[in-house]
Amino acid sequence: MVLYSAGKEITEDAITAILTAAGVEVDAAKVKALVASLEGVDIKEAIANASVAAPAAVAAAPAAAAAAPAEEKAEEEEEKVSEDEAAAGLSALFG
Repeated sequence: MVLYSAGKEITEDAITAILTAAGVEVDAAKVKALVASLEGVDIKEAIANASVAAPAAVAAAPAAAAAAPAEEKAEEEEEKVSEDEAAAGLSALFG
């Protein structure tokens, strides 16, 4: 987000430099995966879509969790992780 906001190119070196400056131990494999996941992504559009979809997902999660038995809840957790990993391109920068 910092690079995008500054109008800079999102590269492995740039991300590594920002994380290092913030005192974060850099995992080169994660940085490489992040850069690869952002190839061809319209970040402005992704931000707009994320801000619209996030409130609905947050509101639906407690209802689904309360209704699901323990076994189904575990399956939902796995599915949620998979969905989160698929959509993690931008959020991986911060986590």
